[in-house]
Amino acid sequence: MIVGLLAAIAILNMTTALEKARVTRAIAEIRGMEKELAKYELDNGGLPDTLTEIGWGERLDPWGSLYQYLNFATVAAGNGSRNGNGNGNAGGVPGRARKDKSLVPLNSTYDLYSMGRDGKSQTPLTAQASWDDVVRAGDGAFVGLATDF
Repeated sequence: MIVGLLAAIAILNMTTALEKARVTRAIAEIRGMEKELAKYELDNGGLPDTLTEIGWGERLDPWGSLYQYLNFATVAAGNGSRNGNGNGNAGGVPGRARKDKSLVPLNSTYDLYSMGRDGKSQTPLTAQASWDDVVRAGDGAFVGLATDF
């Protein structure tokens, strides 16, 4: 019985460590994409429409899902709306932008995130499907779990 209990504790600790390693990898990969996006912006005068343009289009996150990217300028330009910015919101930030608990957009130019362990996500970080997402917020000042933001 003692051996079984010790094995259960070891498995739990190993699972927790594995999940932390996946989150750390996602953070590092998002930081790498940020650098590539910044380089692309400098070289081309604007952000790419998709991650494919910086060579990350088919890159899977540690849980096997594609990374998510939303260029606000592209979304706003491609979508007609009442106020002319393509999204029904002031400042050119589309309605599909990720939002914090006060429903304020996390970023001003683009969103970049992993949908986390469950492979699901919703726009506000307060939605349960978003709790395990690894997000970029504050225009890059924060990259980490949505629950930590």
